[in-house]
Amino acid sequence: MRTVTCVDGLLREYAPQVLATLVRRYGTFDTCEDAVQEALFAAAMQWPSEGIPASPVAWLTTVATRRWKELWRNEAARRRREESAALLTPPEPPPVPSVDDTLTLLMLCCHPSLSRVSQVALTLRAVGGLTTAEIARGLLVPEATVGQRISRAKQRIKASGAEFRPPPPEERAERIATVLHVLYLIFNEGYTASSGSALHRVELTTEAIRLARQMRERLPDDGEVAGLLALMLLTDARRPARTSTRGLLIPLAEQDRSRWDAAAIAEGTDLITRTLSVAPIGPYQLQAAIAAVHDEANRSEDTDWPQILTLYGLLRTIAPGPMVTLNRIVAIAMVHGPRVALRELASAEGDPALARHHRVHAVRAHLLELAGDRAAARLNYERAAQSTLSVPEQRYLHARASKLGSAGGAPAPGRGGAARRTSGA
Repeated sequence: MRTVTCVDGLLREYAPQVLATLVRRYGTFDTCEDAVQEALFAAAMQWPSEGIPASPVAWLTTVATRRWKELWRNEAARRRREESAALLTPPEPPPVPSVDDTLTLLMLCCHPSLSRVSQVALTLRAVGGLTTAEIARGLLVPEATVGQRISRAKQRIKASGAEFRPPPPEERAERIATVLHVLYLIFNEGYTASSGSALHRVELTTEAIRLARQMRERLPDDGEVAGLLALMLLTDARRPARTSTRGLLIPLAEQDRSRWDAAAIAEGTDLITRTLSVAPIGPYQLQAAIAAVHDEANRSEDTDWPQILTLYGLLRTIAPGPMVTLNRIVAIAMVHGPRVALRELASAEGDPALARHHRVHAVRAHLLELAGDRAAARLNYERAAQSTLSVPEQRYLHARASKLGSAGGAPAPGRGGAARRTSGA
């Protein structure tokens, strides 16, 4: 008999297929989602003791359909109590189809009428199979807030008149890009939590990688889907070495690379190498290529910084952004020296997207440290620590500042530790 953990994994795998089937049949996203959640709960209670059925998807679909009928009758009775019972009989559903509509479901959860936070919450609930409590823990928000976001999202989808079918060809590329962006948001929040006492929220990174794999299975020829999956694998491979036994953040240059996940690095490197040779280049592919260059270096000093700087130049051209700017400046420092990079940073600070961002202070501190200006570096590390809501980052930045303030201490190495969303720790 399979373990409870195995059952949980299977339920998360099957949940989007069952929900997609019900939404395609009945069209009522909110009621279908409620019915599927109850079917998942029933399976979680029964399967560990009774065994997993021969056709799990069919079992879940049958139970969810039965529950949907109950909900439908209850709602119909409430609205039309005086009508005859004959009019309150829903149509019998067709057999469970073999088609997998997970991609369509993902696109529905990332409907353009929803805000980003609602897209994230609904994707984790409907496609990821996470409970409201699990999502709340992962995003560090009250469970009631998550529940409200999901409820409003379902109501907005209903009000928009969105149908359960793939978007028209002219909208397909944009909708896929939105799905990839949402998955990347989920991954980033799990890999470097924006607030709270924990650096990692493994349930979020794990779920983002799982959903990216599903996207890859359904869109094997899409270069950006492959690029995002490779980027996640290559980045998450470093997670075992990112924190000390005391939970302190360890920057990329100081990590024990023997603790990196070699299998994930090999898979990610092979995937991005094959993809770059056949697909039009996109931003996720370039970020994955940068991550691969970092991961392939046996030691920090072996890193091919000129190649990384070239890749950031391409990335800045096709997908400019504040984190791309900061990471490119760090690469400039490693190739041309910290003084050149400080001038670049001074020029870049005029970008409103970088205004008051704590990583600007962190990058400046890193560059000043490399340049030997310990007092100014210490001040900027402290400013960065005061600006971030992440407790692990605060501890790390305070520690860097303290080290620079100690009498007679040698300059800390710190390479690549300031801007981490794309190429760092």
